Amino acid sequence: MPHFSEQVDTLERWRRFPGLERADGAKGIVLTFDDGPDEDATPGVLDALDAAGARATFFLVGEQIERHPALARELAERGHDLQLHGYGHVAHDRLSPDAARRDLERGAGVLREATGVEPRFYRPPYGRFSDGSYEACRALGLEAVYWSAWGTDWETISPERIAELVVPDLSDGAVVLLHDSSRYTHRPDARPTVEAVSLIAAKVAELGRPFLTLAEALDGRP
Repeated sequence: MPHFSEQVDTLERWRRFPGLERADGAKGIVLTFDDGPDEDATPGVLDALDAAGARATFFLVGEQIERHPALARELAERGHDLQLHGYGHVAHDRLSPDAARRDLERGAGVLREATGVEPRFYRPPYGRFSDGSYEACRALGLEAVYWSAWGTDWETISPERIAELVVPDLSDGAVVLLHDSSRYTHRPDARPTVEAVSLIAAKVAELGRPFLTLAEALDGRP
């Protein structure tokens, strides 16, 4: 779990660089995945989502798309929402404004070339912007997206624990952060997330709420 000081730092950053944390007004849950596509867990996540009759939003990393272009296309073909997580998985508060803009532009270009998708939303790695990267995001017409619930599944924890952390925050409009790759995390593989998807989906069904993609949740905004 993040230390309290890290949580405070995150909240302060988000106040400085406002982005979407919840899909207010949406009647359902937005399930999102960062860091893919990856053979590590993306295929298993896809199958778990199919079994639940759910669609999700995937924030893709450009260098991962280059490694697994067919998997990126499969995400789109199976009806999921593809958005941008940059080209490389780098904390943008460590980049110059020019480097940050190049990262976003390159990532969007790779996503567009591989899948034909033009991203609308951008989630910065680690949830961190700098002045330069936030301005680059806005200049490129991308909406900044954070999250309201997470399973801390970058750590080596069980599927049950991932679901246990997410479930209390499953209210309408919740934006849930999970990861379908272990490439940028501390854990050896991302298979616990695959199993956690089924546990979370069962709880969402019990609550009588649908899963929505981010685009579906926000297209009805006033």
